[in-house]
Amino acid sequence: MQYQTIPPSARFRGIVRFYWALESDQPYTHHSLADMCPELLFHYHGVFDELLSNGKRDASFSAGVHGQSQSTRKFHIDSGFGIFGVYLYPQAIPLLFNIPTSELTNQMPDLSTLLAGTGRQLEEKIALAVNHQQRIDILEDFLEQRLTKQDNVQPPVFQAIRTIIETQGMLSVKQLAQDHYLSTRQFERQFRQYAGFTPKMFSRIARFHAAIRLYGPNAPSLTQIALDCGYYDQSHFIHDFREFSGEHPKAFFSGSSGATAWMD
Repeated sequence: MQYQTIPPSARFRGIVRFYWALESDQPYTHHSLADMCPELLFHYHGVFDELLSNGKRDASFSAGVHGQSQSTRKFHIDSGFGIFGVYLYPQAIPLLFNIPTSELTNQMPDLSTLLAGTGRQLEEKIALAVNHQQRIDILEDFLEQRLTKQDNVQPPVFQAIRTIIETQGMLSVKQLAQDHYLSTRQFERQFRQYAGFTPKMFSRIARFHAAIRLYGPNAPSLTQIALDCGYYDQSHFIHDFREFSGEHPKAFFSGSSGATAWMD
């Protein structure tokens, strides 16, 4: 399995965290974990089925948006595949699709539902692209066109979203509101609109992502991970980790979890 990330052009660093590609010539089950950020997904080779809790399978989209989520899902494909993703900041949703980010929380709409014919054309272009650089060029043309149609005035809460991600959820809601010259109530209302979660939930998921980024052969002990990522104690860490990954952290960091297959 091959996984790579590619930074966006400077013009789009305010809405795109990075581009990524995942390819394999083998069957694969993907564990989708809780994530505070949405992403655009294009299955240019093969389409996954979602594995439902009742044991059934439901065909997923070939192109669409995986909204920010506080829950886990599993997807499977019986053959090789290729996926290209655009990992977005949450505030990209209103700028690109003219809807509140909160409308996509825990949702996975296909691209044609969001953009009608424009979405179908974009999906076709990505599928026919000969390499990842061409996919990026196509996507950045699309991003430019969508951004020019929107009001470029960005509220202070946009920077607050970035601050939580950059500080791994360590700051208090009160401090964030004060730093961005908003009352706590104003801040929480605007934050939910543009991030899709309350600041508290967003921060919890950001801490969880800080923890999973420590996965690898040189990962610290679970106790040290909990301390480094701002958890009050190990039981708090285990509780959040189970909620957002569906697994005990010991299983996740063991190196034998299906959830880490794309990282190995």
